[in-house]
Amino acid sequence: MISPVVLAFLALAGYRGTQLLVHDSLLDPARDRVFGWHEKRPESAARAAVVTLISCVYCTGWWVAGALLLTYLLATGQWDQTPLLVHGIEWLAVAGAAVLLNRWDDTRKDSA
Repeated sequence: MISPVVLAFLALAGYRGTQLLVHDSLLDPARDRVFGWHEKRPESAARAAVVTLISCVYCTGWWVAGALLLTYLLATGQWDQTPLLVHGIEWLAVAGAAVLLNRWDDTRKDSA
């Protein structure tokens, strides 16, 4: 099981990764291409799902948190030392903490 310090660092990394993918101008050209791709066939459920995934901090954050946690667990050799259920709970914890940071950031922007 990961420590609270590691959880905090993974949550911070998840927050930053989510911000990069959803909001940062660095990836505006890639997002614009995906939005243009969706506009060519807006009735496509698959295209709508991709657009939702890349524009929603909750959707993107969930997968970013999972990817970061998996990478950390595999890199540190902890993947097979803990039951899968515990890793699922860790995933929920990392994603939840990262989304709290995103919510805090969103409320900070609204008050400015």
